[in-house]
Amino acid sequence: MRRNRRARIVATIGPATRSAERIEALAQAGADLFRLNFSHGTHEDHKVAFDIIRGVERKLSRPIGILMDLQGPKLRVGRFASGPIELIPGTRFRLDLDETPGDTARAPLPHPEILRALKPGDDLLLDDGKLRLRVEACDGRSADTIVMVGGRLSERKGVNVPGTLLDISPLTEKDRRDLTYGLDLGADWVGLSFVQRAEDVAEARRLIAGRAAVMAKIEKPSAVTELDRIIELVDSCMVARGDLGVELPPEDVPGIQKRIVSACRLAGKPVVVATQMLESMISSPTPTRAEASDCATAVFDGADALMLSAETASGQYPVEAVKMMSRIIERVEQDPAYRGIMDAQHPSPEPTTADAISKAAGMVAETTKAAAIVTYSLTGKTTQRISRERPPAAIMGLTTRIEVARKLSLLWGVHNVVAHDATDFNDMVNGAVQIAVTEGFAKKGDRIIVTAGVPFGAAGNTNVLRIATV
Repeated sequence: MRRNRRARIVATIGPATRSAERIEALAQAGADLFRLNFSHGTHEDHKVAFDIIRGVERKLSRPIGILMDLQGPKLRVGRFASGPIELIPGTRFRLDLDETPGDTARAPLPHPEILRALKPGDDLLLDDGKLRLRVEACDGRSADTIVMVGGRLSERKGVNVPGTLLDISPLTEKDRRDLTYGLDLGADWVGLSFVQRAEDVAEARRLIAGRAAVMAKIEKPSAVTELDRIIELVDSCMVARGDLGVELPPEDVPGIQKRIVSACRLAGKPVVVATQMLESMISSPTPTRAEASDCATAVFDGADALMLSAETASGQYPVEAVKMMSRIIERVEQDPAYRGIMDAQHPSPEPTTADAISKAAGMVAETTKAAAIVTYSLTGKTTQRISRERPPAAIMGLTTRIEVARKLSLLWGVHNVVAHDATDFNDMVNGAVQIAVTEGFAKKGDRIIVTAGVPFGAAGNTNVLRIATV
């Protein structure tokens, strides 16, 4: 199960892949972490997938992370009396709190938080941005708009309010029930949807209480504005280009993607690029050249992981999609320009012993042409510090805690291993050498770099670096 690439792959489980055979095939093909999308499926569906993943983990003897992705608030128009309507550009259309089914002149919008936030001149986007309304007048209970971009509108279609901060929690009652259920199952990562500001993350952190790592999905323009504050509070970010591409002009998304990836790299927080990576492989055995280039761009930018959504959840070629993404990543990382790009951007280390050791490990590994950097870490923080340096040597993240090893499956370049506790430092070094050989990272005569903390058992105490020869 050793990967010949550094960037990781997140695969979404759905109807097309909710079987032991398919999930094992995805893991063998290159999936490092699995996403359970709580926007779809029942708790029982997710429990089946969760148990299968853990069974595959035991069979392959490889720690596998699980991301539970919360739905977040879904803002939708209400129902129509006589089926779908046609919005004509230039005509007027009213949205209000009246629950009476709508018609060609009005529709219910059962979200007072939207109507309270609107002001004249604001735009409303309907049905994933296909239709656009401009607010002419509003009073907190209704909004009179003019149709700027028309088309067919069905009931329960989504509503986006670009550029407007809504007074709404990112955690609905459904999300809170899902969160409790997923944490009880043992999810390793929690994906937060609809994050608008740093306070949204703080609320989720209180509920999660350290039972899982927190990943903020950056999909709102307001979250981009508060990006640095949000990054400080989370363990990871996802560039969720679906909703981001609805609320922002498409031409703005590539630059924002690069900004998010760069900011996360500098902060030492893993970052995932998601949505429509290999979209055509939902129904085709091969991607478009543009999709291959899109994946390659995320790898060149230094993303920790790339995510497949419908491609593996409901597509016709889920295993082929993972194999294709893995090949694209491998090819990019072999490109002569790739190493130069990784070396051009390094975060500034904090004035701590752990950061000094982590930065030195990469430099010593490069100078000595070491086969691998081996980290012993109780919490995974040292492994994460070394991963953010993007060293040319392979990284082996050793920990005695399976839950930490599973979280490490998201990190760039990290081969995660559950190791036995060492009795002393020499035992630790000998164990690191043995595991490096067993896992296929080193052979006789190779050097490895070992980092650890002494005394043992204290979190955040990395203070030793050793060069060992196999």
